[in-house]
Amino acid sequence: MLKKPIKLTHFVLIASFLNFLLFHFPFFRFVFDTIDYKSFNGILLIVSLVLTMLVANAFVLYLIFFLSRIVGKILLVFFFIGNSIAIYFIHTYNVLIDITMIGNVINTDYDEASSFFSLGLVLNLILLGVIPVFFIIKVNIIKEKFKPFLIQWSLTLLFIILMVFINGGNWRWIDKNSTKLGALAMPWSYMVNTSRYYIYKSKENRKEILLPDANIKDKEKSVVVLVIGESARSENFSLYGYDRPTNPLLSKIENLHTFNATSCATYTTAGVKCILDYKDTNDLYEILPNYLYRNNVEVIWKTTNWGEPPVHIKNFFNKEDLRNGCEGDLCNYDEILIKGLKEQITASTKDKILIILHTSTSHGPSYNTKYPPNFETFKPVCKSVELGDCSQEELINAYDNTIVYTDYLLASLIDDLKQLKDYNSTMMFVSDHGESLGENNLYMHGIPAAFAPKEQLEIPFIVWTSDASKKLKPNKTLSQNHVFHSVLNFLAIESPIYDEKMNIYE
Repeated sequence: MLKKPIKLTHFVLIASFLNFLLFHFPFFRFVFDTIDYKSFNGILLIVSLVLTMLVANAFVLYLIFFLSRIVGKILLVFFFIGNSIAIYFIHTYNVLIDITMIGNVINTDYDEASSFFSLGLVLNLILLGVIPVFFIIKVNIIKEKFKPFLIQWSLTLLFIILMVFINGGNWRWIDKNSTKLGALAMPWSYMVNTSRYYIYKSKENRKEILLPDANIKDKEKSVVVLVIGESARSENFSLYGYDRPTNPLLSKIENLHTFNATSCATYTTAGVKCILDYKDTNDLYEILPNYLYRNNVEVIWKTTNWGEPPVHIKNFFNKEDLRNGCEGDLCNYDEILIKGLKEQITASTKDKILIILHTSTSHGPSYNTKYPPNFETFKPVCKSVELGDCSQEELINAYDNTIVYTDYLLASLIDDLKQLKDYNSTMMFVSDHGESLGENNLYMHGIPAAFAPKEQLEIPFIVWTSDASKKLKPNKTLSQNHVFHSVLNFLAIESPIYDEKMNIYE
């Protein structure tokens, strides 16, 4: 059968139909959920979307294969492999393949990417990707002559234009939902949004915009430890009223304050940038650690995560640096971030010190691997990366255990700071974003902030101060941008861009 030649028109129609059949259930599920599919207008829209999708994909493939059958096959192989992977993540985690998600994919590291590996992903790749690709490679396509190609291509284009005019009354709905529709249309969701991502990145400032010079106002020894949380949502902290004891240690510590806060975004790169920026901006301004380091403050960055903006300081330690020479099981967890920290502070020759600890404690999908076994307080736990396969109880148990471990890390850090009697010290814990745990069938994070659920946006903002240091203003709600100005205030840094209204200390 595969040895028998097939006309190009027939081949692109079959390929378009398979693409429609295998990869567009989420697209039309969204359509059916958001329109009145029993009305005439709803039926017209659904029929038009089906026909337009089939014809438009065939239209593009027809042009590509006419120009080069080899290039056409290579692209189609890439599309089916890409579609099979994308549709797995859409089904499993209910994500949208928009520009935000493309940024997450491009900026991820090996450890995070490998944590998603599963049998389900492999089966999806084989059944929906590899098997169709085998037929695509083997099929013999008859070359099309120019005149019939031009006639059929023109008629197809005319049909697409006609569909556009017929649906004139539905354009408001299409425009309103264009982001989600575009993020669920295969393969154009990741093809178009990848192009958009790189176009966006190319327009970013090539060089950091330097902030105006700052001055240190006194010689009083002061240290700020900024802990950037990962995927920690305030809803699961008992400090915020959660009915489970996820903060047994922090709840007993004096001078500890909690504030309601909302993240700027639902993904790491944007969330971390917002914490370190002096204002909410897409421009690449000098971030907090770079700014203070340039102005003679001791700055130390320790991370088990990724996704930070460019950091230009001397003492930057990533996961590999921290694990080098470290012995024992605890080297595999975020406790490695606070190991030797007290000694690093006392060894500094400078009066003003900023330490940033970028954690990975609550990042999914493998929540159960983010804490040592003795912190498995709530059982049973989800042990699958396919979170929909776990019960809600198992999933929440695993996630809550990461919060218990976070509680231990922060309490241990505060104990270390208490021992530094010569320093005024403060600890700020702010998460990059929140996390979905199956609510509304959503998992993890990355939904565009404009329509993200509250679970992905509401984050903890926890502050501790040593006895002799500053008191806090009676704020109730803060933003991630409060961090920059509050650090400047605590370290007595005078700067033209300092905003007292964004400072949390008295």
